[in-house]
Amino acid sequence: MKLTSHAGRGLAAAAITCTAILLPTAALASAGPAASAGSPAWARRAHPVTVYVANYESGTVTPIRAATNKAGKAITVGFGASYIAITPNGKTAYVSSESTVTAIRTATNTTLKTISVANAGEIAITPNGKTAYVVSGSSVTPINTASNKAGKAIALGSQVNVIAMTPDGRTAYVAGIDLRPANINAGLVTPINTATNKAGKAVTVGGWPDAIAITPNGRTVYVTDDEMGEGHMVTPINTATNKAGKAIMVGSGPRFIAITLDGKTAYVANGGSHTVTPINTATNKAGKAITVGIAPLAIAMTPDGKTAYVANALSNTVTPIRTATNTALKAIKVGIDPLSVAITPDGKTAYVANTGGIDISGDTVTPIRTATNTALKAIKVGIGPIFVAITPPAPCSRRSR
Repeated sequence: MKLTSHAGRGLAAAAITCTAILLPTAALASAGPAASAGSPAWARRAHPVTVYVANYESGTVTPIRAATNKAGKAITVGFGASYIAITPNGKTAYVSSESTVTAIRTATNTTLKTISVANAGEIAITPNGKTAYVVSGSSVTPINTASNKAGKAIALGSQVNVIAMTPDGRTAYVAGIDLRPANINAGLVTPINTATNKAGKAVTVGGWPDAIAITPNGRTVYVTDDEMGEGHMVTPINTATNKAGKAIMVGSGPRFIAITLDGKTAYVANGGSHTVTPINTATNKAGKAITVGIAPLAIAMTPDGKTAYVANALSNTVTPIRTATNTALKAIKVGIDPLSVAITPDGKTAYVANTGGIDISGDTVTPIRTATNTALKAIKVGIGPIFVAITPPAPCSRRSR
């Protein structure tokens, strides 16, 4: 039976950091000997840019060739396909389903291996591409990307929702709900040392963390407090001291955070108040809220940092925001219930996953030409598309509940 809305899916929201594009050094290291500092790493890779779409209810991933906007043959991964993370060299895509993580060879769009991971969720990959970390219930499971074998799960004291990797790859931060009975309405953010796969001291934050993002310099982690749509805060954490700063008031139901490539501004999508709040990362002060469509749940930033694209789930639109002035441009009509958006590395096209509501004919991906902010012909994919990622890795991509 087809789920009718993002709320009906009952899946945690996510934010995926964008270390491969933000850190040229890491990207160059993974690009091989042919790479040079004169051009971005994505331009030096031979394989074509491909858009990957996770179709939750059909348990498949649809590859779309960005050059032609043609969908290829669906790749079976298992029911509940939810998240996709792509290695920095663009060679492998990892897809989480209800109880597995599937590795896909992007050159051939064939599965390499299916890895058993209970309650598999969001995935973050180290900038050197050696390890993928998978949220799995109250733990995080590391996967060796060379062997595609899961390591020992890292136990945590929280029901983990989201994960983000520092740009230097030394620490993965995971956030979730505190499992201790006395702190049931609190959240925990736990650092994991990727060299040892040991969890560090958890930081207590407010409410139920629903999204996480890290500044390009790796100095600050930002975590939202959604609390079933009633939260209204973002907590900054200093990575040097592992201390939480003063909570920043934003709109209601903050569901996603995107940070500009220069690291100066964090944009928070407030699903309950239908706004986006810009935060000055130097002062941690919130700016004037920007009105967008109904239920903004995802944001993607163009590589030049000039425009943020906001997917509004309940108004079936995407709102471009000009970051220089923090003004919303004319909304772009897309498909039903857009839940995820990603932008090609050249910044020319944004791809929006439309989950389609109760009509499976609405399960599409809408390409948007960013030069004109016009929607192109929708591309039919599998049932329940809820996440989109691009290889080589795009600046930002996510999936909401």
